[in-house]
Amino acid sequence: MDIAFAIFADGIIYGAWLFLVAIGLTLVFGVMKILNVAHGALYAIGAYAAATLVNSSFFGQIEGMAVLIVMLAGAVIAALLLGPFLERVLLRLFYERDEIVLLLVTFGLSLILEDLIKLIWGVYSHYVPGPYALFGDVEIGPLFYVGYDFFIVGLAVVVGLGTYLVLNRTNVGKVVQSVIHDDEISRAMGINVARVYLGAFTFGVFLATLAGAFTAPMIAITPTIGVNAIILSFAVVVIGGLGSIQGAAIGALVVGLSRASAINLWPEAELFVIYAVMSLVLLVRPEGLFGQIQQRKI
Repeated sequence: MDIAFAIFADGIIYGAWLFLVAIGLTLVFGVMKILNVAHGALYAIGAYAAATLVNSSFFGQIEGMAVLIVMLAGAVIAALLLGPFLERVLLRLFYERDEIVLLLVTFGLSLILEDLIKLIWGVYSHYVPGPYALFGDVEIGPLFYVGYDFFIVGLAVVVGLGTYLVLNRTNVGKVVQSVIHDDEISRAMGINVARVYLGAFTFGVFLATLAGAFTAPMIAITPTIGVNAIILSFAVVVIGGLGSIQGAAIGALVVGLSRASAINLWPEAELFVIYAVMSLVLLVRPEGLFGQIQQRKI
């Protein structure tokens, strides 16, 4: 029973973190049909921005829960600086091109952003350990967990539910849904599709930087942390279905529980299990668990 509970708890915690990392990737693809390979680099920038503010002389004296607001501010600042600039200056030039071209553009952008990180913050590790101790330890039977991990679970629930409600229960969401289904008809109806794309991409960048900012206390922040994040995000969105918020949530839980099972029962297969599950899903349902089958134009 202890092992079963450990697998469940570890899987939920890791799955929540994965969902927080992957939701921005699936949102941007769902609205703009762009597989944003630079998502991992944006996640890394969010982590660096949060660490910079928390460790700065101005904010360094802030203690308690207020430090979480500082971390959130780092994510917001990074998203507002990068999101509109990248969409208007770079991505907008390639909207009429083939999807492969956009994929290559975002891949090149990820390399540029990684080098930008090295120029600004250097190649050495950065740390922001203070917030990790904010929630103390949680004892559940014979098992002990860091309280911050459960905060990440709560944050993932809030972000996921909030995004879903905005897309499905608000007027803004209805406009975005219309653009998702047919951008040409939306333009004919007077919807400013360019503005929708700008807002969607900026919000997707914010979700990436938010995940990085609140992951920062849990890891050593290095320029390459985005590589692992984007690889795992691809696994999550492929399993759940590209463009689906619900699919990203289910995919994150599947990956989280699979990884936790492997770590507790067969540690050598930790990475193998993730990609084995992804391959199995693709064999049975190539569009993912919640992906929509789309017609091809010939």
